Amino acid sequence: MTAPRPTLLLLLALAGPAAAQKSPDIPVGQVVALAEAQYAAFLRQYPDSTQQPRTTKPDGSLQLTNSRNWTSGFFAGNLWQLARFMGKDSWRRRAAARTETLEAEKFTTDNHDLGFILNNSFGQGYAQTQTPKYREVLLQGATTLSRRFSPTVGAIRSWDFAPFTYPVIVDNLMNLDFLFSASKLSGDTTFAHIAKTHANTDLKNRFRKDYSTFHVLDFDPSTGQMRKAMTHQGYSDQSCWARGQAWAIYGYAMLYRNTRDQRYLAAAQHAADYFLKQTNRIPDHIPYWDFNAPDIPNATRDASAAAIAASGLLELSKYAKSPKKYYQGATGLLSSLCTPQYLATAGTNNFFLLKHATGYKPANSEVDVPLVYADYYLLEALWRYQNYNQFLALL
Repeated sequence: MTAPRPTLLLLLALAGPAAAQKSPDIPVGQVVALAEAQYAAFLRQYPDSTQQPRTTKPDGSLQLTNSRNWTSGFFAGNLWQLARFMGKDSWRRRAAARTETLEAEKFTTDNHDLGFILNNSFGQGYAQTQTPKYREVLLQGATTLSRRFSPTVGAIRSWDFAPFTYPVIVDNLMNLDFLFSASKLSGDTTFAHIAKTHANTDLKNRFRKDYSTFHVLDFDPSTGQMRKAMTHQGYSDQSCWARGQAWAIYGYAMLYRNTRDQRYLAAAQHAADYFLKQTNRIPDHIPYWDFNAPDIPNATRDASAAAIAASGLLELSKYAKSPKKYYQGATGLLSSLCTPQYLATAGTNNFFLLKHATGYKPANSEVDVPLVYADYYLLEALWRYQNYNQFLALL
């Protein structure tokens, strides 16, 4: 399978002759073939469709999860994306089998991750199959997620654990596409209203003056006032956690797509400009886990942040008046991710595609390992790259 590169005409329209001449040779077909090999091998060895791959344990073995884990929907999403690349019913059947074991989460009320769990699985599946049952699951899940919204705070609560009172994390932006989709599927504008209200609350508080992001915004639920801006997975409350910055790029670009609100486009560009300023200082552009980690340049990298940012940057390049730097930023990240330094070979890496991701460094959890969501956003970014001229129409 040979992946088509963006046409010269498209690139000329995007950013002029210089961009067309410098377009990298990103091996989409090679990565898709690797995904087919890795995922087929995983499914043979782990046929229980209720168990989903998440990462590699410290002892080198595979970490599996059940549907309650926030990452549980990504593997089904990976299979749906592979089905989209390959156009094979066999992969759609495999994706459906992994998707349908997640259905119980449509009633889960104790976390905000239903977008990750359900939209990346049932949402991907519905886009390809129009299965009525998938629509029902998505609408029930969106209804359940909406119960975590507080009109007083103006945001969806992320976590229920101490020391936070009403935390809203930057990752939560990614759930908003789920709510916008539910409004489109149902005609009920309540979902979109919640999403926009959350986005507006986030926008008021998420960014520092230099447009780096706070990971956690903690609010007083009785007054709606913000108590503190901090981190949980980054190096410090004053540092910029790389994956959080990537969520902001992706999240605000998605918000602009759903609303055409220029404020969200500006936020996405500011988040992207900061991210690219930091990664342009790194020879291969793959970010350190935190842009202010004290041991740079020896700090651990985060391939997941690179993959998320690449996908977000490709979408952002469709909207920005000066798209060249965002497109080239995305392709620069993808070029490095698709090298042997970061991309596994078939039969290795516990069936994952990417190496060298970082989950929760302050707790020494999932450090320099594969992560299932890194693969998800890599595949999405590659599909957006390969289908650059059409992907917005296909969203």
